[in-house]
Amino acid sequence: MSTLFGVMSLAILLAQHPPAWLRHLVDEARSPRTEGMVGIPGGDWRPLFEVPEQRVVTIEPFHLDRDPVTNAEFLRFVRYFANYRRGQISELFADAGYLSHWGGPTLLGPAGPQLPVVNVSWFAARTYCSVRDARLPTEAEWEYAAAAGETRPDGVNEPGFSEKLLAWYARPVADLPAVGQSRPNYYGVRDLNALVWEWVLDFNGSLLTDDTRDSKPTDTQAFCGAGALGARDSRDYAAFMRAAFRSSLAASYTARSLGFRCAKSRKKGGSE
Repeated sequence: MSTLFGVMSLAILLAQHPPAWLRHLVDEARSPRTEGMVGIPGGDWRPLFEVPEQRVVTIEPFHLDRDPVTNAEFLRFVRYFANYRRGQISELFADAGYLSHWGGPTLLGPAGPQLPVVNVSWFAARTYCSVRDARLPTEAEWEYAAAAGETRPDGVNEPGFSEKLLAWYARPVADLPAVGQSRPNYYGVRDLNALVWEWVLDFNGSLLTDDTRDSKPTDTQAFCGAGALGARDSRDYAAFMRAAFRSSLAASYTARSLGFRCAKSRKKGGSE
């Protein structure tokens, strides 16, 4: 009985006054809530494929990572969450390509620490963000932020914006540069359109207008040729490419050009 009391007392003491090594472990596993994030104001976003019941989506204010998550940041995560290491993660949550560019389960090897982490599944990306008390951005949030140019929120009206965007999509995947080397956009976010494809929370909803568990037929006006005719802007080739790419994914998929960043909801006029 005295031994049990002693163990309980020690546990309470550690919880109230954690030693430096324990505080360091927790700090390493969890980043501050909005460190490295920028605030994105709320606004209206028009989906690429417009259907009558969803012509405008209201975006609430949110925080978004300034840069994509790096190899070094994701390494810190897997060091403390062994079930998300290469070779230990369930095959239900990641395919065989998971972190295949690293030197080992907890070793970067040729993968530079400041390069964006790729070969990460949606499950792993979502868990990483949740550990940071954050989440993946929704498709609407990501597209809303990515639509900004360097000097204005509607990049499509900024000279050269569309051309630079299409030039990036036309380049084959090669050696990736470090994050943060592109100029920040109007909101202060970098690399949204110039580094890697990125996971979004609702990636598999890009071309769905009905709940797939429902017996109602899907609105065929939203797809293929009919969808292109009804698109918000038929010249927005990059948005078509992103929608097609997302619709081809499954949550366990990984790719050497697919990374992610985290988001966090915040109150209007506030910092959180």
